Amino acid sequence: MHKIFVVEDDDNIRELLMYALTQSGFDVSGYADGRLFYAALNAALNVAASDTKTPDLILLDIMLPGEDGISLLKKMRGSGKTEKIPIIMLTAKGAEHDRVKGLDLGADDYITKPFSVVEVVARIRAVLRRSASKTDALSDLAIGGAVGVALSPHKRAVYVNGTEIAVTYKEFELLQYLMRKKGVVLTREAILNRVWGSDYLGDSRTVDMHIKSLRQKLGEAGRVIKTVRNVGYKIEDEV
Repeated sequence: MHKIFVVEDDDNIRELLMYALTQSGFDVSGYADGRLFYAALNAALNVAASDTKTPDLILLDIMLPGEDGISLLKKMRGSGKTEKIPIIMLTAKGAEHDRVKGLDLGADDYITKPFSVVEVVARIRAVLRRSASKTDALSDLAIGGAVGVALSPHKRAVYVNGTEIAVTYKEFELLQYLMRKKGVVLTREAILNRVWGSDYLGDSRTVDMHIKSLRQKLGEAGRVIKTVRNVGYKIEDEV
């Protein structure tokens, strides 16, 4: 049985979600603010001190009293203990900036209020399936040639000629996908589906924007990412 943490300060919404998820066969815990949630999460991670199972997925509202959802997301994605836990953000209607920021920081999906509980359950199942299907071996990857780009899935780190560079969660996922498919031309649609998920409602400009940012951060090494006109992108060793 999958364990779900619901972090939502509105009592009615939280109780509705918890009821619907419980009826759908999930083990659910609910928290009204970030402080209570993070304390429970840390306790769950400390197996010896807690009977609470580590969550398989977190439903996280952006607007919370005290520490907001974006801050909590950033904190979790920056920790080796929690960086791989799937997270779905709950956002207010029209809060596009928050949705984009959340996805870029590593949220797996977002759901806009008001929502249907049927949709929430479907989205959760989809994210859990995607998470379970990520069976690629966690081996280090490298691109050679005049410049060297290396990627470590274990450390979630990217290196250019041995020097680590800072990338966002989605930039890392994008680069990893390109490197695992070295030499293969990937369409923008394929990249969107793999990195952002089939439920993502954005368009291909999202891919172009992240490729541009990734190239800038890689500097001279960014030229290993090739644009295939009218199709998409590929990555390859330089000759």
